[in-house]
Amino acid sequence: QLQLVESGGGLVQPGGSLRLSCAASGFTLDYYAIGWFRQAPGKEREGVSCISDNAGSTTYANSVQGRFTISRDNAMQVVYLQMNNLKPEDTAVYYCATRGFSGCPSTLRDSYFGAWGQGTQVTVSS
Repeated sequence: QLQLVESGGGLVQPGGSLRLSCAASGFTLDYYAIGWFRQAPGKEREGVSCISDNAGSTTYANSVQGRFTISRDNAMQVVYLQMNNLKPEDTAVYYCATRGFSGCPSTLRDSYFGAWGQGTQVTVSS
């Protein structure tokens, strides 16, 4: 059974860092792109980042470019999202998701991704 499990969320002060993990099971991660999304209270879910199957291509939302880094360890079946210089507006539930293709879409729409984790809460506050 395909499963994605996010972890690594928590409470951090502005300017701090967190590393989120997305652990995959039930399928071979090597062949698929993985995306990170987030949803803040009262807002729509938005795409944050995506990484292709072999990590040859990555994409980022403008709001996180230069602060977040996506990476993957296919041998360990894990995708990471390193988040630095966090801001209060980064507060949200973060989800990872997979799609049935090796590459990332040109636009990070959640409708392009078919399998989702349960999410992990990130709160940036002093």
